[in-house]
Amino acid sequence: MEKILILIDYSSKFSRQLLQGLIQYSKEHGPWIFYRLPSYYKTLYGKDGIVNWAKEWGADAIVAQWDHEGTNLLKTLNIPILLQNYKERSPYFSNLTGDYFGTGEMAANFFIKRRFSNFAFYGNKGVVWSRERAEGFRTEIEKAGGNYYYFESENLGGKEWGTSHIQLDEWLLSLPKPVGLFACDDEFALRVSQICKINNIKIPEEISLLGVDNDELICNLSDPPISSIVTDVEKGGYEAGRLIDRFLKGEKKEPFDIIIRPIRLELRKSTEKYDIENEYINQVVNYIEDNYTTDINIETFSEMVPLSRRNLEVKFKEEMGTSIYQFILNCRIEYFAHLLLTTDRTMFDLALESGFNDCKNISRIFKKIKGYTPIEFRKRHNYVSK
Repeated sequence: MEKILILIDYSSKFSRQLLQGLIQYSKEHGPWIFYRLPSYYKTLYGKDGIVNWAKEWGADAIVAQWDHEGTNLLKTLNIPILLQNYKERSPYFSNLTGDYFGTGEMAANFFIKRRFSNFAFYGNKGVVWSRERAEGFRTEIEKAGGNYYYFESENLGGKEWGTSHIQLDEWLLSLPKPVGLFACDDEFALRVSQICKINNIKIPEEISLLGVDNDELICNLSDPPISSIVTDVEKGGYEAGRLIDRFLKGEKKEPFDIIIRPIRLELRKSTEKYDIENEYINQVVNYIEDNYTTDINIETFSEMVPLSRRNLEVKFKEEMGTSIYQFILNCRIEYFAHLLLTTDRTMFDLALESGFNDCKNISRIFKKIKGYTPIEFRKRHNYVSK
């Protein structure tokens, strides 16, 4: 029976999902024995003590958060080691890393579609996943010709109010409003929400706020609740188990990278904002977002606002960069994609719930917008069996 030593914190949703995927693989292909060494052990005995304990216990593999100092100690174990990246990726061991750049691109494109011209990123100083998320975010903003603002600090959680808090406070007040703000993770997004509350900065009216990891507890501690990017971390944990297993069986000898990718956005009230100047178009957009699953048509909007059908279509295209029909279609497809990943119901049921009258053409439309058929999309993102 293989022994896997766990040296990561499981207080965050990210870590718990990672371990869930790893344990799921063990259940299907093990069994393995897991042991999480208490965090105080490092404080008492240092990294040398951890390595000695791993040797005495007879660990077959290690999954750890470990900085670059002390990597030579880990080498002496001569067993598969998977490191959860923090400051940098390891050049020596396998990495549990992510498509951080792509996550930043997803966040940017979300705000761009919502017609923002001002964009901001709040990052965690000195860590690779924050730095690359910022880079992906900035790159897409520059392509779109938007205004980009950046601020970073150490993790402020649990510390007394100090210079970093004051600087963050001043930065948020100085941002042009409205602004789409992407925080490097949900904890940093919650910090933004708390300071906005203190300074009477309105979310989402002035700052539309988006985080990463979709930690429901953290996101719902905010008022309003925070929207967040969902990543395939449980799939990553499962894949980590598979590759560790191949190492232990001698089928794989070189270090590998597990890349955790962004899947979708879980939208909450913190991003219920489009940056639309025309009040009539804003009214139409809000109505569509509330009713796209029903049988709505352009005649409905002509009765809502004092614009002719032709005038409404022209002004909508000017403001939103797309037609009314395409906007409704995109809303329905996004909801259909959400249902694909969060339910196991039939395509027919999901198509009807998303506002389509039938499902004859939905596979073709979905592939045109998403790049995959609905079946391919579901398989791609639901790797771990539930």
